[in-house]
Amino acid sequence: MRVSIKLKFSLFLALLLILALSVLSFFVLRGVDRNQQAQTERYLAQHVKTVNLRVKQTYYTGTRLEPQEFMKQRGRQLAVELAGFTGLEVTLYDAQGRLTGSSAQGKLSRPGDDGRSEVQDSLAYALQNKIAYQSRGDTLLYLAPLQGPEKQMGVVQLQYSLKDSLSFQQTLKNLFLTTGLAVLLLSFIIGYLYFNRAAVAISRLKLAAEEIRKAHYIAAPPVKRADELGELAEGIYYMSREIESSIAAKDEEQRKLKLAVQKLQALEQQQKQYIGNISHEFKTPLTSIKAYVDLLNMYDDDPKLLQDAKVNIAKETQRLYEMVEKVLQLTALEKYDFESQAELLEVGGELREVCGRMSGKAERFGLTLTLDTQVSHIWMDRESFMHILINLLDNAIKYNVTQGNVHIRSEARDGRVWITIRDSGIGIPAEARDKIFEPFYTVNRDRSRQSGGTGLGLSLVRTLVEKQNGIIELLDIEGGGSAFRLSFPAES
Repeated sequence: MRVSIKLKFSLFLALLLILALSVLSFFVLRGVDRNQQAQTERYLAQHVKTVNLRVKQTYYTGTRLEPQEFMKQRGRQLAVELAGFTGLEVTLYDAQGRLTGSSAQGKLSRPGDDGRSEVQDSLAYALQNKIAYQSRGDTLLYLAPLQGPEKQMGVVQLQYSLKDSLSFQQTLKNLFLTTGLAVLLLSFIIGYLYFNRAAVAISRLKLAAEEIRKAHYIAAPPVKRADELGELAEGIYYMSREIESSIAAKDEEQRKLKLAVQKLQALEQQQKQYIGNISHEFKTPLTSIKAYVDLLNMYDDDPKLLQDAKVNIAKETQRLYEMVEKVLQLTALEKYDFESQAELLEVGGELREVCGRMSGKAERFGLTLTLDTQVSHIWMDRESFMHILINLLDNAIKYNVTQGNVHIRSEARDGRVWITIRDSGIGIPAEARDKIFEPFYTVNRDRSRQSGGTGLGLSLVRTLVEKQNGIIELLDIEGGGSAFRLSFPAES
């Protein structure tokens, strides 16, 4: 059975207070009783001395009699007289324990009268020259030796009322009872409130531990106290923060691991697709070359076939060479990108050089190249910049129309250099815009084979641009054609 700590504290406090008050009352009342007893004994002992002095005085001043005869003849008179001196009821016994006189009214002192039955044992003890006393209700009978000229000649009995003492003790007990109950109740209330505060603090600590167990971490110490409970609360709060940070770190590591696995899976899928595309793209020119070789073996005396074979085998070989070169470039970018040498380039001058390199091919296709530049500078690898622009211009020339144009524009704004390459060619369909940067993807495979396209140029361009902290995007334009915009951080 579960018992709450608040109830345990309350019961323990109540038992402790009851025990403390009980022990205190016992010892105080016992001390008072002993003190009253000692005072009574001193009081009665003093009266016994008075009695002895008066008896001796009477014995020596009158006719000299034997002690027994003296007690017999003068006992009643002496008892009455001594009662007047002491204010107590006095009873005298001779050496044989016979009653010889009493100050009590109506009680005769006759020789041989046996009035000692009530105090027989105490009287026998007192006749041995010792003091004895006994209680009888609210009365104390005090028996002491009565000294004669030579030896004990009897016993004097003093009757002392205990009413005042008993009344005082009863009053004291009542006072202890009422005061004790009041103190007990007040102490219990104060103690209960104090222990209740501690119990509430412990309950809060328990709830905080439960919240931590449920992964609901606390934002502040559950209890603020300047004692051990406060230190425990600080410890629980610190533990909660450490557990929370550890769990967060573990979750972050798990998230990174999951992301890495997803990337590896995606990379594996890309590699499979990449290898499949390479195999397929390599197979196409090789199939064409093999077909012409087989035809030449069969019709080696046909001049027209020989001329077509020379042209097509050269074209397919060149296409295969370019494909291999670009594959090697993409692979090298993944492994050896640290070999690039960044330098400060003046964009206009570099664009004029690229246009100069590509002007012959543009004229061969009947195209017009126009250039519009502003003075601007970028910090990047020059060879990579040339690869990027040559690939983009090459595509703009290959997929253009007869008597078309290619326009290159550069400008510097917002801390970046923007380069736009726009052509008047066949354009890119909307459904292909998200795939044009993927390796081996071509919008029109027939046109790509006619122009020698491999589908690797834009993938290579995007990789080079991103490695130089640049951005490439395909613009939406009206009126046909396509436009690519490059952006690189400007350098002053």
